[in-house]
Amino acid sequence: MAATHPTSPGPVTAGWREWVQLPGHEIDWLKAKLDTGARSSALHAFDVHEFDREGHPWVRFSVHPWQRSDEDAVVVERPVHDTRGVRSSTGHVQQRYVVLLDITLVGRIVTAEVTLASRDQMGFRMLVGREALRQGYLVDARRSYLGGRPRRAVRRRNRGIAS
Repeated sequence: MAATHPTSPGPVTAGWREWVQLPGHEIDWLKAKLDTGARSSALHAFDVHEFDREGHPWVRFSVHPWQRSDEDAVVVERPVHDTRGVRSSTGHVQQRYVVLLDITLVGRIVTAEVTLASRDQMGFRMLVGREALRQGYLVDARRSYLGGRPRRAVRRRNRGIAS
């Protein structure tokens, strides 16, 4: 089961969409949709390659943190936690790698099982599912970005738009 690293007592209210961070992976801003209908979380990943490290399976993948931008790709390496069949929103089952990632969501760090998938056509680079949200979150579907947003200049610079 995933561990919780609370930074505040009691449940935290989050909006239906939030900016999250992946601490330790140089990803300070990533727009995520919070989806209580999805069991696991998913991250847009590309150039996914499995490799062996000291006799254990690992996976190397790249992440584009900014929507509509191929700039600032970040390479991440994680141990493979699992591989499993995941049913997409279109009903197709895909085999996906599962990794454990710490996610900072509304000021609290939680460890989540995250599947690696191509989310190019999706509106968000990350989907945070109910297994992660069970670690102390209430989702208010009427609100967004309760944990704050990156400064506009940062968003523009990373989308290839001059500030």
